[in-house]
Amino acid sequence: MRSGHRLGHPPGPRPGRQFGWFWAAYGTSALGTWLAFGAFPLIAVQVLHAGPAEVAALSSVGAAVGAAVAVPLGPWVEFRRKRQVLVATDLTRFAALLTVPAAFALGVLTFLQLLLVSVVVAAAEITFRAASGAYLKNLLPADDLLVANARLESTAWTVTIVGPPLGGAAIGLLGPVATVVAEAVGHLLSALGIRAAGGHEPRPERRKAARVRAGDLLDGWRYVLSDTALRPLLFNTALFNGLVMAAQPLLAVQMLGQLGFAPWQYGLAFAAPSIGGLLGSWLARPLVTRFGQHRVLVAAGSLRAVWPIGLAFLGPGTGGLLLVIGVEFGLVLCCGVFNPVHATYRLQRIATDRVTRTLTAWAVTTRATTALLTALWGVLGSLLGPRTAIGLAGVFLLATPLLLRRREEALPAEPKPARNRA
Repeated sequence: MRSGHRLGHPPGPRPGRQFGWFWAAYGTSALGTWLAFGAFPLIAVQVLHAGPAEVAALSSVGAAVGAAVAVPLGPWVEFRRKRQVLVATDLTRFAALLTVPAAFALGVLTFLQLLLVSVVVAAAEITFRAASGAYLKNLLPADDLLVANARLESTAWTVTIVGPPLGGAAIGLLGPVATVVAEAVGHLLSALGIRAAGGHEPRPERRKAARVRAGDLLDGWRYVLSDTALRPLLFNTALFNGLVMAAQPLLAVQMLGQLGFAPWQYGLAFAAPSIGGLLGSWLARPLVTRFGQHRVLVAAGSLRAVWPIGLAFLGPGTGGLLLVIGVEFGLVLCCGVFNPVHATYRLQRIATDRVTRTLTAWAVTTRATTALLTALWGVLGSLLGPRTAIGLAGVFLLATPLLLRRREEALPAEPKPARNRA
């Protein structure tokens, strides 16, 4: 084991060369995505002169339809080599995103094209994440999964810190279309990195049925809901993520409108706490080594729910800014610990031939829940006011730890493949 580590590199043994290539590919793809964060709404407003309803549709409808498109891809991807799928989804995102600057240069860019590209990118992203889980499970021994997931988590928080400021500067200098090119290049580099990883990946055993049936689309949900440990974990993560994200637009309205914070203060309030996520990802493995996986999962999952209620007491001025930074830092720190432990536990528990379908179902559920709760909280914010709605989200979040099982269930050392129906 190494005695030290670099920025974005939590301590632990190196999982190997193939994972190193995948890790680098993940980093370049994530950096490109964060460089272009908010680019599509800006293009819709500045270039296409879209109104609020169209901009909202671009974010919500694109993500929702993309999630729906990803549902039938889960069963199909399950029986393909995952490295090939990862390369294909990266190249799909690269090609789709490049159509935006191409159409802009030719003067034929339309809102419909932006919407279609957002659908393709959302579907490809869900498929990529599901396939990457299956790829890691086949690539690494179970004991190395936490190290790998912690490093991916630390990379995600690193690019979250670095990407938006650089993207904002690029937008100011070159315009939002330039950052779309940067995101496309990031996905291209990711595809090249995964391709360079090499190695032999056996083709998953095919089912007797030649085609994907309608009933197969629900296999991921059936698998999760039948597992006494995964079922409450799915409900916990879906509700937690949905409630946290539902409060974000209301918090923006309150800070930038009612309380008069400057845009740079709003950005600082959410950029600075990302350091907590980086720190949490570094701590995940040492904490699991000392206290055990289940105890850390429950403790971090419970502690992350405590922080958001503090946003209901937000006031103006420096004190209010420090309150947001403190609350977000505590929240992100706990999430930085929880996320890699949660991802590892989930991979260890899912049978090998069910990983892609299950992770696809998981991603679709969390995204749909977030979209639904965001819409609901928008209505509550209009009726009750942003502060009250944010407080209600915090109160409901306090109940989410009840969905975490306090009793530890034994993990199968090597989950046997589930039997496919003929």
